[in-house]
Amino acid sequence: MVDYRPPYHVQVARWFLRPLFRGIFRLLSRVTIDGWENIPKDRAYVIAANHVSLYDPPLVLAFWPVAAEAAGAVEVWQRSGQSLLVSWYGAIPVHRGTYDRHLLETIDAALSSGRPVLILPEGGRSHTPGMRRAAPGAAYLVEKSGVPVVPVGVAGTTDDFLPRALRGKRPAVKMSIGAPFFLPLVESEGDSRHNIRQRNADMIMTHIAALLPFEYRGVYADPAGFHN
Repeated sequence: MVDYRPPYHVQVARWFLRPLFRGIFRLLSRVTIDGWENIPKDRAYVIAANHVSLYDPPLVLAFWPVAAEAAGAVEVWQRSGQSLLVSWYGAIPVHRGTYDRHLLETIDAALSSGRPVLILPEGGRSHTPGMRRAAPGAAYLVEKSGVPVVPVGVAGTTDDFLPRALRGKRPAVKMSIGAPFFLPLVESEGDSRHNIRQRNADMIMTHIAALLPFEYRGVYADPAGFHN
């Protein structure tokens, strides 16, 4: 097993940030979480969640029973406020649409050390509840590691979450954790390999969609439209 550990200052920041955000979410909203029993206890895994707004990753990371690693689009590091938080937390920047050797090596090291890693297969915020189609790169990250995927469906964290919460509405937020599953191996080459990876990415998303209300499923509202 690889001895991968985040830098000490990141460990300290997570020790502070995770309970802080748990408290904030519980203060501002009515949080419900189910499926705790589906989280593996003795091995590494990839957490895959839908991504409506900027509130989804903090919610998952704050309430997860262990401090998971997290991968996020590099553009987040260019936004004031958000850049500070992702830097403190020690998130892993993702350069979308390119081969990112550092990303792959970091995620592989984290998983090889037994640590879970959070990914958001849609590659960016949908801004509306409906899910967008995943990019095949999400399946590639999982394929390289050979670990199971734990699907997570998040509902209630729409873009207007904070304005509603600050008006005292205390919106309902739900995080549903599904059973872990493995992706089929990809052994083909060329276009066939790309198509299989896309199918595997769709499989991840259909598992997430099954945990969400119908209006959140978007392009995955009809599972028959994708291989699963």
